[in-house]
Amino acid sequence: MKSQTRVAWVVALGIAIRALAQDAPSFQASVVPGFSVHSPDQKIEGLTLSLWGENPQQAFSFGLVNGSTGSSEGFSLGLVNYAESYGGVHWGLVNATSGDFVGWQGGPLCGLVGSVVNFTGGKMNGFQSGVVNLAGTLSGLQLGVVNYAQRAESGVQIGVVNFIAENNGWFTRWPHEVAPGMLLVNWRF
Repeated sequence: MKSQTRVAWVVALGIAIRALAQDAPSFQASVVPGFSVHSPDQKIEGLTLSLWGENPQQAFSFGLVNGSTGSSEGFSLGLVNYAESYGGVHWGLVNATSGDFVGWQGGPLCGLVGSVVNFTGGKMNGFQSGVVNLAGTLSGLQLGVVNYAQRAESGVQIGVVNFIAENNGWFTRWPHEVAPGMLLVNWRF
């Protein structure tokens, strides 16, 4: 776990350093959206510090609630992280992306499972680690107590209860898929 945490911090530092060379603002401070250094529609490329912030961004975001609009990327560390479309790391108790997510939704608490809920409405391409993990389309790994995906392109679920709604039947396409619902492990390739 320590090496994964180090990698995440190196990625965040790299994003912040790269952003310093950009023309967009490299720093945002926000109490709530609209009561901030820059307007909520201004793309931030660097660092955001917020009680509740919401901007399109390519940044390291640290706050209680980190919101990202449009297609954003970076490292968001907070109690709640939400986005329209995101690439990078969401570490918080609740992580939600209405569109596609590429990267890791989870958190550093209690080992790998640090989130209560991770949600991706579109395609989840990467890793979700939390008590409850939900995805529209899974391409990657879900590790939690309850894992759910409407469909899976190439995905594995490890947890107490695992659901891939699109799986056809019980072991009818073995070894490419297991079942619509399984205890401990489920997959579709």
